[in-house]
Amino acid sequence: MTRHPQALSVLFVCTGNICRSPTAEGLFRAHLRKAGLDGRVSVDSAGTHGYHAGEPPDPRSIEAARRRGADLSPLRARQVSAADFERFDLILALDRGHLGQLRRMAPPGRHDRLHLFLDFAAGLEGRDVPDPYYGDEALFAQVLDLIDTGARALLAEVGRRLDRDPAGAAGGDPVNRI
Repeated sequence: MTRHPQALSVLFVCTGNICRSPTAEGLFRAHLRKAGLDGRVSVDSAGTHGYHAGEPPDPRSIEAARRRGADLSPLRARQVSAADFERFDLILALDRGHLGQLRRMAPPGRHDRLHLFLDFAAGLEGRDVPDPYYGDEALFAQVLDLIDTGARALLAEVGRRLDRDPAGAAGGDPVNRI
């Protein structure tokens, strides 16, 4: 398999980085792997708060993702840092509250990197991924379905964008190529 330089970097963001954002990271990584794009896209997740820094994802998230073929167990929570606004081309908030926090945190000239995750999925634009932390197994399954739909839509979009610049060498701001 030919390795291409990583042409795009994606960060998923929720509150504590133990339920929604690691699930999005894990499912998106699994979809990238299946599509043969895992070496072309860098993926990470973080939380707007450091409540759980260093901890693994919630066991319910790990189990729900495992049933879909994604292993979240190696992931560890971390808080969004100032460097993330330079490092990542796409910073995807799992809900509008996170998006607002990210907009307040972002330095000038970096707001174009911020998006609501489900805005990539037709019919789900403007919709939040609900926080399943205080919910039951059914809510974790619902959240997983939404994230899987969003990850598939994001994968299709990333695939189209990478096809426009297969070597990732067009120069300029990668976000504007997307």
